[in-house]
Amino acid sequence: MATRIVEVRHGILKKNDELAHKLRTRFEQSGVFVVNLVSSPGSGKTALLEQTLAALSGTYRAAALVGDLATDNDATRLARSGAPIRQISTGTTCHLEAEMIDSALDGWDLDDYDILFIENVGNLVCPASYDLGENLRVVLFSTTEGEDKPLKYPTIFNSADAALLTKMDLAAAVEFDRDLAVRSIHQVRPELPILDTSARAENGLRDWLAYVTDRIERFRSSPAHAAESLDHESAK
Repeated sequence: MATRIVEVRHGILKKNDELAHKLRTRFEQSGVFVVNLVSSPGSGKTALLEQTLAALSGTYRAAALVGDLATDNDATRLARSGAPIRQISTGTTCHLEAEMIDSALDGWDLDDYDILFIENVGNLVCPASYDLGENLRVVLFSTTEGEDKPLKYPTIFNSADAALLTKMDLAAAVEFDRDLAVRSIHQVRPELPILDTSARAENGLRDWLAYVTDRIERFRSSPAHAAESLDHESAK
């Protein structure tokens, strides 16, 4: 039975990885930078994303896909930013998969966007194994969760490109030990970039926006992207 479970899991992930590769190529050709936000439930992903979409709207054409088991509450909230938003209801599935992203993009002309945010289902386990074709995977870790979460869920932190410490305005109230949290993160992923944020107090938002903007501009100026853009324009 154990062997069969491993074989099934391998087959599922292989299919996902193949589609994720196609998505990444599609995003690259359209010049869309993709950010996958992962975290446990209640970490503040939606609050941070709402502020991010509003702040970037004057500079970049942004859109977002929102994954949840049920309800479209987060999508409705994010729509207030004015950015195009689509909800992905996963039912009993605890993560987003490349196939879900592909289906959700149906009817969207990716040439109309510069950046696509994917708000993954709140879960620190399953999303770590599923590539969505993103350029940047950011894990959010709130002060209310306890400093040892990176040690309990190392895979999600090890697969991330950056970590955001959220709800820092509550750090003192919940006696959050930031130094211990940082050590926990770096024990799993040495030198992983870490930013402090608070969506409610808007602390750290400027640093987060600067980080995202830098990554977008590096993506747009990369030789691979320049070549893809030239080929794309020639094909029109």
